[in-house]
Amino acid sequence: MAKKGQIFHHYSFETKKKAVTMRLEGMTKKEVASALQISDIGRLKVWMRKYRELGEEGLVDRRRRIVYSDPDTERDEKEQLFAGVDNK
Repeated sequence: MAKKGQIFHHYSFETKKKAVTMRLEGMTKKEVASALQISDIGRLKVWMRKYRELGEEGLVDRRRRIVYSDPDTERDEKEQLFAGVDNK
């Protein structure tokens, strides 16, 4: 659970991929974190697990919201989402 005032760090796909490669080459988590300036060593463990399970696709960040380029598409999807909701 996040703590009040906690600052989250976002790492690029390239950084994650490089970290995994360095670990596979035999570097320790501490060495990799120091070299790539990763503040949370536990992140490396998570990235390694996702890489083993899903390959490079597992390193892609999927938490960000979807950005629509077509306003009609966005409106249609919102209408479908709220079609079953009774607005009172």
